[in-house]
Amino acid sequence: MGVYQEAWRRSIEDPEGFWGEAAKAIRWDREPTVVLDRSSAPFFRWFPDGQLNTCFNAVDRHVDEGRGDQAALIYDSPVTGTIASLTFSELRDQVARCAGALRDLGVTRGDRVVIYMPMVPEAVVAMLASARIGAVHSVVFGGFAAHELALRIEDAQPKVVVSASCGIEVKRVIEYKPLLDAAIDESSHKPAHCLIVQRPQAAASLHAPRDVDWADALSRAVPADCVPVAATDPLYILYTSGTTGRPKGVVRDNGGHAVALRWSMANVYDTHPGEVFWAASDVGWVVGHSYIVYAPLLAGCTTVLYEGKPVGTPDAGAYWRVIAQHGVKTLFTAPTGFRAVKREDPEGKLIADYDLTRFRYLFLAGERLDPETYKWASEHLGDFCLSFPFT
Repeated sequence: MGVYQEAWRRSIEDPEGFWGEAAKAIRWDREPTVVLDRSSAPFFRWFPDGQLNTCFNAVDRHVDEGRGDQAALIYDSPVTGTIASLTFSELRDQVARCAGALRDLGVTRGDRVVIYMPMVPEAVVAMLASARIGAVHSVVFGGFAAHELALRIEDAQPKVVVSASCGIEVKRVIEYKPLLDAAIDESSHKPAHCLIVQRPQAAASLHAPRDVDWADALSRAVPADCVPVAATDPLYILYTSGTTGRPKGVVRDNGGHAVALRWSMANVYDTHPGEVFWAASDVGWVVGHSYIVYAPLLAGCTTVLYEGKPVGTPDAGAYWRVIAQHGVKTLFTAPTGFRAVKREDPEGKLIADYDLTRFRYLFLAGERLDPETYKWASEHLGDFCLSFPFT
């Protein structure tokens, strides 16, 4: 029996033993004595008597364990010409200060925080800061129309909305603040405050006392410590698209989420502490939550936050440039991105311009992988990737 088959068999036949063992990789404030609560089947609860803090496991523990100087997050933004990185120590300090700013705005354990942001480090910081103080974040894809944002604000009833002055597409700047203002006007729920990141590409008009400048708020804030929460407490709400009616909020608990994602990094993606993982997605989608933010950081990996496109920023070699420049071991992205690259560079000529010797795994997931795209990726990347675990 192969390794995969054996792991699958044990997870089905002995879920308590399998996931109880996986839970040992997480630092608990109170270790669970129960792995799986079946008392309200089919509504199961994982680690019901455990307590932890997801932000601590994703950030602080790595500083405590001597990885503070390792890069935690690499921000690569071809649309602004910016490349920057944050070590685990720097990320911890920013997250703690942001958590303090949210606390100053009245956010406490169990409150909701809507995050309406582009792909900038502040989006990741806001997510982790919410988790740090036991608040529940709900990320809305940056640039969503005002009505769609209003529906999510109305349902989540956030105390604070975190946003930015603008997002940047390949050839245009999208001002977020007018969309946010229109959404709040439409929503029956009015958040107490909006915390706004001012970007140089477009300044937002702030209306005191509701609107608060991110830089000012963080400069005044006292860093907040991690708040232990129940494993069954919600970490985040993420809404469905709403194409079949009103958007439905999907809730993820802290405990089972942390255990499963931490396990997946080593056992599914073969990516370990200190190695570089890149999910070419957006924090507005579940892949971005799971594999841009939480899973890589829980595992002590370096994660790449990419503000750009597969093509056009500046060309169809964007994937290969990021992989080579940052030493990416594992890339997780959607087949749509590879189809765009194949269309622009059908012979894969741009691949030869980059050193991909540290690249080992490509995961294409989230939608159907057509045979031609599979064939193209296999032919052009086979010399670099040890295997192709396409899903």
